[in-house]
Amino acid sequence: MQTILIVDDAAFMRMMIKDNLKKSGYTEFFEAGDGETAVAVYTDKKPDLVLLDITMPNMDGIQALQAIKKVNPAAKVVMCSAMGQEGMVVEAIKLGALDFIVKPFKPERLIQTVKSIIG
Repeated sequence: MQTILIVDDAAFMRMMIKDNLKKSGYTEFFEAGDGETAVAVYTDKKPDLVLLDITMPNMDGIQALQAIKKVNPAAKVVMCSAMGQEGMVVEAIKLGALDFIVKPFKPERLIQTVKSIIG
């Protein structure tokens, strides 16, 4: 059973991502509304994949990515970013993110990315 941690400060965005993934058969999710919570949940639950928003309060996605990679250098993380955040996406990839999805995302792109990483 694959587990996915969805991190976004917007609850509706987490719900949308979850609904799209459920349609493709994924059923185990953890959620976090900011980077600090994401790192704590990651450390505790060790999900198979993290979908990580870049712009969030308390700790942004880049800082959260760095912290998660300290906990587990092999962590599988995909960044979710709004248009115009290309610079941060490049930085995230350099720090070990596997891919990125641009918001507003197309459900097919989300599913394709998740499947290519965790099957």
